[in-house]
Amino acid sequence: MDDSLHNRIAADIRRRILSGDLQVGAAVPSESQLCSQWNASRGPVRQALGALRSEGLIGGGRGKPPVVLRQSISQPFETFMSFSRWVAGIGGTPGQRTLEIARRPADASVADALGLTEGTPVVQLLRLRLIDSRPTMIERTTFIEPVGRLLFDFDCDSGSIYAYLASKGIDPPHANHVIDAVAADTTDSSLLEIPTGAPLLRERRLATSVSGEPVEYSDDRYRPDIVSFSIENTESAHPALARIAERKTAS
Repeated sequence: MDDSLHNRIAADIRRRILSGDLQVGAAVPSESQLCSQWNASRGPVRQALGALRSEGLIGGGRGKPPVVLRQSISQPFETFMSFSRWVAGIGGTPGQRTLEIARRPADASVADALGLTEGTPVVQLLRLRLIDSRPTMIERTTFIEPVGRLLFDFDCDSGSIYAYLASKGIDPPHANHVIDAVAADTTDSSLLEIPTGAPLLRERRLATSVSGEPVEYSDDRYRPDIVSFSIENTESAHPALARIAERKTAS
């Protein structure tokens, strides 16, 4: 993580918003207050507040005092491959608690997702993820057996699985994501400390190798009061899409 002053200021305000110390509608400390608190010039303070505005956590600016707009943290799509890296990058402390890791035959749904024959051995992981010790997300991840078996030599509570697999030469560069909403089941309820049936954000991810072979399929469920998802688009993408459409029409 970049430990520059503006990042540390932003991380502290972000932590206060997530913890509920600063509620929706509450005023964020002013530039002068933050300058005094951090013994900082206005430059880093304005950078920190600008970063929080771009994340949608606070509003204000241009003469208007900053206020808290929401308490969920936006996770960009490009960070879905590593929860630990994303949380550390926003100044939080990532955590994890492994509930199960087991080698078992793939059931029909998993086999279909990974392009395997039903009953093929796979390695499945159930893990609770935390931000600053707060239960935030549940991972239900299935790895093809040659990849998953590497995790039996790794303490899955010690940090990022993706960082460990990358150190072993496994670093899938592609992933397809499907986002929807589901009701919390009894396992979700117990681990995430929410009522059964409460709404959750679900991200289903299929990660593939350079050659396009499936490596991992995951069903990750987030508390929407803590995390939301963000997508950034640019106008420059439109011409490419138009060209693709034209080629399809011509073919």
